[in-house]
Amino acid sequence: MTEWLSIDDPQAGEKAAQVIRAGGLIILPTDTVYGVAADLWQPEAVAALYAAKKRPPDRAIPVLLAAFEDIPIVSGDVPPLARHLAEAFWPGPLTLAVSKRAELPEIVTAYPTVGVRIPDHNRAREVIHACGGALAVTSANLSGQPSPITAQEAADSLGESVDLVLDGGPCPGGIPSTVVDISGGELVIVRAGPLSESILRRVIGR
Repeated sequence: MTEWLSIDDPQAGEKAAQVIRAGGLIILPTDTVYGVAADLWQPEAVAALYAAKKRPPDRAIPVLLAAFEDIPIVSGDVPPLARHLAEAFWPGPLTLAVSKRAELPEIVTAYPTVGVRIPDHNRAREVIHACGGALAVTSANLSGQPSPITAQEAADSLGESVDLVLDGGPCPGGIPSTVVDISGGELVIVRAGPLSESILRRVIGR
């Protein structure tokens, strides 16, 4: 049976960490939409995330970080362009595709890159920190369905496949993050979102 807890509860971080360590799934709010999270180092847990969402296996899972200092958990190379964008827009609705560490399980991403983001949500970052600083997280909905902005919408979508729901009220953003691939040294918009290409290019000066 799925357990519910306010993300403001003092025990939220520890409870989430217990579920994650046990290979379970949690729903948590972010600044954009609700996400469903798994331990990125447990392939079986990530497989359960794919199954819960009915997500096509060729679509990589992004990683949410608690802090910029946690990037080395998943990437050993952060080029100047990525660092510049991160300093300008993190925490915030920008996912950056950067080169992945070789140790990262292939089920998280079979590509040379991994998408990383720091959410602009204090409680969510505290939970991620309690879970080790990085979580495999994607929107808490069935693949192809609208992204949820409330805990109830997320729970209705994923049902009993999730072990813990952290309720933080409606997400303020309501739109999934802008995804940018800078692995080739140039800015490429992979998914449009709250941050337009013109805003991003204004920051990097081109």
